[in-house]
Amino acid sequence: MKILQLSFIFCLLFTISNAQEKGVFSGGYETNANFFIRDSLIGANNIPQYDRQLFGAEGWFNLNYRYQGFEIGMRYDYFNNSNLRNPNNSYTDQGLGRWYLKKKINQLGITIGHIYDQLGSGIIYRAFESRPLLIDNALVGARLTYELGENWNAKVFTGKQRYLFGVNDGVVKGAGLEGFHKFSEESSLTVAPGIGFVNRTLSDATMDQVIEVIQSYQDVDKVIPVYNVYLGTLYNTLNYKGFSWYVEGAYKTAEVYNDLFAEKTELDGTVTLGKFVKNSGSVLYSSLSYAGNGLGITVEGKRTENFNFRSDPNMNLNLGLLNFIPPMNRQNTYRLTARYSPATQDLSELAYQADVRYKLNKKLSFLANYSNITTLDGDALYNEVYFEALFKQKRKWQLSGGLQLQQYNQEIYEGKSEAPTVKTVTPFMDFLYKISRRKSVRFEAQYMATDQDYGSWAFALIEVGLAPHWIFEVSGMYNTKPGKNSPSDVETGEKLKLLYPTAGIYYTNKANRYGFRYVKQVEGVVCSGGICRLEPAFSGFKFNVTSNF
Repeated sequence: MKILQLSFIFCLLFTISNAQEKGVFSGGYETNANFFIRDSLIGANNIPQYDRQLFGAEGWFNLNYRYQGFEIGMRYDYFNNSNLRNPNNSYTDQGLGRWYLKKKINQLGITIGHIYDQLGSGIIYRAFESRPLLIDNALVGARLTYELGENWNAKVFTGKQRYLFGVNDGVVKGAGLEGFHKFSEESSLTVAPGIGFVNRTLSDATMDQVIEVIQSYQDVDKVIPVYNVYLGTLYNTLNYKGFSWYVEGAYKTAEVYNDLFAEKTELDGTVTLGKFVKNSGSVLYSSLSYAGNGLGITVEGKRTENFNFRSDPNMNLNLGLLNFIPPMNRQNTYRLTARYSPATQDLSELAYQADVRYKLNKKLSFLANYSNITTLDGDALYNEVYFEALFKQKRKWQLSGGLQLQQYNQEIYEGKSEAPTVKTVTPFMDFLYKISRRKSVRFEAQYMATDQDYGSWAFALIEVGLAPHWIFEVSGMYNTKPGKNSPSDVETGEKLKLLYPTAGIYYTNKANRYGFRYVKQVEGVVCSGGICRLEPAFSGFKFNVTSNF
């Protein structure tokens, strides 16, 4: 099948490229290579790459072509002893990861193949790619779009969800309508409403698997599965002068899904966690923002209940996701402020955050953020207070610094039984000095004080930039006050104060970028847009190449 797909794409490309009028080619290439160095002290061991393979790589090559209203594209993927799919295992395969054909005929748009799209903010449906977590949920099927006048667009789609080099069995269908209206030429009041619907139908094989599992339950836990689930959403963006208000409400009919925290009664009367349950679900999300006179304010709120939506209910964690629920916490970038990031909870979450930015003058600006996340029953999940100030001295140097306070429910977010809530206090600073137009040096310093998990950390980074080609970076993360989960001395059992160093070189030449780093990294959570997973420690070298044309 892979050979047939490749042959079809290349033949079509050859036919088009030999036409009298030439089109436009574009594309890109990305590859990662990891050289693994076993370090049992930090937990970098007992997986195939450390024990015997020693090397792993993955890569993606995109090629797109546009010609007389046609657009064709393909992407070739390869994974060789890769730890990207599962950080605790090895994965090897290669083939056509994506192909698509698009054509616009007057108001009608036609797309077939692998399609990335979403309805609204993605709450009821989003087909997207996130390479750091190896999420690629493209719809393999067809989509039609139609322009209903100047400001209104409709679309319908159907297909199956991509999973690696195959597809998941559930069939997905959907439709959406979006518009834009300005009340008058003189008025600054506009609205952009939308509506969307999605249906997923399970295959007979998937239904048989679900029934087989449910039949093993005691009567008190049994539920009746259904083949079809239906979702709907209404949303609108209202803009008036400096104000913008987005609101979306979504509903999902009752279906069977896997609840990892639901109590199940065993035959002997004991209670365990994890079983199929059946519920309807809903999400209400809203964001209100204002910008003007140096002030920017954003307030967001979200209520989520039983909104687990997958192509296959047997899947869990990040597998089979058919939708995307926006995260409700600040997306931090510094090493220690981002160490504990909360994954979006699709079964029970009540969350809000407020972000305030103020520019006093050309030199001084401030940022403050507060976020709070609980279950619908009021159980605390996450709380963060964040403050940052930035001072710029013309074009010569700039200094930023701030403080973060966190409370993080490690038992829920990382699945660590009976783990206490992690409470952190993290001051940080970032200094950038421009030696000349092409030379700069940047210094980061952070300290995280906590008594939980691995205990307290100090982090420092020095980065030297020689524009437009070179960046040199050296950093270290030191466990100043080891905690319960820190590595111990084999003989004495004493917790060790370990240094986790990183050193890297980056070279950019036009559209090509190369990176080579030595990395020793502690176990931690890796997140992308609110979707997270716990990854083990890493020890070794990382090489990366990206190119665009």
